[in-house]
Amino acid sequence: MEVAPDALADTHGDSITIRALKDISFGSIAGIASKIFEHPFDLTKVRLQSQVLDATARFNGPIDCLSQTWHKEGIRGLYRGLPAPIVGAMAENASLFWAYTELQHVLRWALDQPIVVPLSLPQLALAGGGAGCITSFVLTPIELVKCKMQVQMLAPRKTGAGKLPGPLAVLAATVRATGVRGLWLGHTGTLIRETGGGAAWFASKEASQRSCLSGAALRTTQLRAWESALSGACAGVAYNVALFPADTVKSTVQTAAELRPEAGPRAFGRSRRRCGREAA
Repeated sequence: MEVAPDALADTHGDSITIRALKDISFGSIAGIASKIFEHPFDLTKVRLQSQVLDATARFNGPIDCLSQTWHKEGIRGLYRGLPAPIVGAMAENASLFWAYTELQHVLRWALDQPIVVPLSLPQLALAGGGAGCITSFVLTPIELVKCKMQVQMLAPRKTGAGKLPGPLAVLAATVRATGVRGLWLGHTGTLIRETGGGAAWFASKEASQRSCLSGAALRTTQLRAWESALSGACAGVAYNVALFPADTVKSTVQTAAELRPEAGPRAFGRSRRRCGREAA
């Protein structure tokens, strides 16, 4: 089926290649900046989620987790496992924004809708959910390595075990123990989180932006910096609230082998239902 010519360019006349390069480049830069800022909080989240595997909770809450990590491990502890999410953020944001842009063009083409007519919020949510679904396949192996590294200091260790393994060593150990398929352990949770979260993120961001612009007709059609930041903040809240339980189950599944090594290889195959019950 032949694609209409206007589906091959965006509102600025960019070709598909140029559009993809822009999405990948800007998405990668944004991903790096966000991960450097948010990593200590993400580490706290994963450690709190994973402590359901312990007989007794190690932390009383996020502040206690941050405090204990700072006093026991220092600044390096707060940024443990950062290389994996840096790579992950580049891959995630690049694929997410590229897929989101292209899926919007696919929707326009399928609906025979001109570019000058904005897509509705449900249509944008559909494109966002599809983009999240695609991104989950790229993101799962990277998040697996990240989560395993973030709980390294919590896992039982033999005396004199030496230096903690880095991301490449963790990756290699996972492949040796479970094969290449093991890199997608916890993918169902990531798929659910990214699909629902992607729909919530993009729809919320667009709704916030449209709300800000609705009263701005007399001044400009561009968002102010604080309006753009507010829209992004609303989108982030919507993303995390949408399907957070799926993320909790994912983190529990991905760290079970580290925190419960006595279970042996079976730890890699812990059922999502059982992890869900323990996380509840």
